[in-house]
Parts: sequence; C-alpha cells; structure tokens
Amino acid sequence: MDSAAHDPIPRATPMTHFDVFNGDADGLCALHQLRLAAPKESVLVSGVKRDVALLQRVAGEAGDSVTVLDISMAVNRRALLALLDRGVHVEYFDHHYAGDIPQHPNLTAVIDPSPGLCTGMLVDRHLGGRFRIWAAVAAFGDNLPREADALVQPLPLSASQRDQLRELGESLAYNGYGDVEADLIVHPAALYRTLHKHADPFEFIRCEPIYRTIRDRRRADLERARLAKPAHELAGAVVYILPDEPWSRRVRGALANELVQRFPSLATAVLTRNAQGGYTVSLRTPSGKGIDADALCRKFATGGGRVTAAGINHLPQERLPEFVRDLDHAFS
Repeated sequence: MDSAAHDPIPRATPMTHFDVFNGDADGLCALHQLRLAAPKESVLVSGVKRDVALLQRVAGEAGDSVTVLDISMAVNRRALLALLDRGVHVEYFDHHYAGDIPQHPNLTAVIDPSPGLCTGMLVDRHLGGRFRIWAAVAAFGDNLPREADALVQPLPLSASQRDQLRELGESLAYNGYGDVEADLIVHPAALYRTLHKHADPFEFIRCEPIYRTIRDRRRADLERARLAKPAHELAGAVVYILPDEPWSRRVRGALANELVQRFPSLATAVLTRNAQGGYTVSLRTPSGKGIDADALCRKFATGGGRVTAAGINHLPQERLPEFVRDLDHAFS
C-alpha cells in the first residue's frame, strides 16, 4: 500500500510496519539500503520533498512499528510522541535539526545534523557500509559531491560510472521537487517500488524507462531555468524568482544546487509563487559564512532544513523584502 493523500494511512494488517520517508534521493536511497539489508513488507508513506509532516498520517497502534527516514523530528515531534505513547516502536534516521530528542523505550534514534552528512550516509554507517554505493547516490542527490566522491573512491568504478551515479542521485532528488504531487513526474512511493527491484544502481539506470524520463525532464527544465535573470543581486547573495509553472516548482532546488556549486562564495535563494499567494523558497549557503541556512529560514514560520540547504514552504508576499534584507545582512 502506498500513500498518495494527506489523510491518515490505515494499518494494513495487525502488526503493520510503516516506512515513512522523504520523497527525495536521500529518503529513497536510505530506505533502499535498509530494505536490502532487512526485507520487510510495509506501508509506504511519502510525498513531495517539502511534505515532511508525514508521521501524522500514520495510524499506528500498539504492536506496530515505524521506520522514519530523512524528515525532521522537530516538525514531527507531536505525532512521534503520540505513536510512542500508543505502543508503536519507532526507528528514526535523520540529519535535520531535531530539537530535543525524546527519551522513550519505544524509540531508537540515529540523528546527526552535522554538515557533510545525509540520511543515506547515516544508514550506511548503521549498516557498516554493506550498500555503500547507494549512500553515494544519496549524497550526490543531497548536493554533497565531495562526500559522495569519498564514498565511491574505494569502489572499482570508472569515471563514467561515477558520473552516472551523480546524475542518478540528482535525478532522484529532482523527482521529489514540486509544491503538490501533481507537479511530480512520479510519486516517490511508486519510484521506490521500481528502484527497489535493483540492488545494482547501474542496472536500474540501464533497465528502467522511468529513470530516463526523470533524467530527461530534469535536463530540459534546467535548460529553461538557466535563462532566468536574478531578481536581487546582493553583496554576498543572489535571489531568483521563477515563473509560476510546474517546471519551475520542480527545478527550484536543482537550480539552487547548481548555482551554489558554480558560485560557492554566494548564498543562493530560488523562489516560486505558491497557492497561498506568497513564495516557496529554496536556499543554499556557503558553509561557515554568515548564519546557517536553516537558522535563517526558521525565522519564518514554515522554514527549516539543514546548515547549507534549507527552505521556506510559505513566505508571505509582504515578507519578501524582510527575507531579502536578512539574506543581505547575513552574507554581505
């Protein structure tokens, strides 16, 4: 059973297991590693990358179990405590800001928000490197190319294969972007089902048409996005506002990643219009310069993320000048 709506996901059978994961490359590859190591029938709960309040959709009861991957514990704290108190056993892997981690006998938490880590790498560490190539795919998808290169360096791979893994990670990440599920190329739960047929990433690349569809759509959307001009050029940052189109909502994070790689000394914000009449923001920042990306975004009600990559789900239109000023002050 897969989740495709925002209603609570019911238990499939007594003693149900739920796999709850971010719909980007990191969440997909983290879950893929765990289920290669320990196959398990489960109810899949996922959605667009920014739909991180996923635990409230799990209707678990005593005796059920949940694995959570790559979504903020701080955002899901209330739902997590409710599950734990109902007797649900929860295993939690994440690299985002968590706040206070509950001390509860039903919770196993592997949380590390350190820069240079993604959830796929935490799972790789947990599994002793058994499926390290997929941790590298996760790292490439989470815009951690140096860390991904370090993971693949000991593996007997050609330069061409390394480039294929990078494009795979970036394409899987790309599929998770969008404001609503209609923006996505394929739902993350369906993509996971296809991905999980392949222990070898090169077999997935070679055999699955859906991968080529995502890869080619990403390439085309990025070509369109590269024609955009900055709306604000600041001393230490740049702000782009893309048109209100499905392709721009998909490309927002990929463009921000590309720009911060191209201009590593600048903070980069890419905004698109949203259904609430404001903006959705993807922010990438240089490490060690100015304030952390997640700290800046958490100044706004729906903001969060990690040290160098964060976002705001809804930035009201009237607060756009404030966001630009904060960015300027932080990085000029």
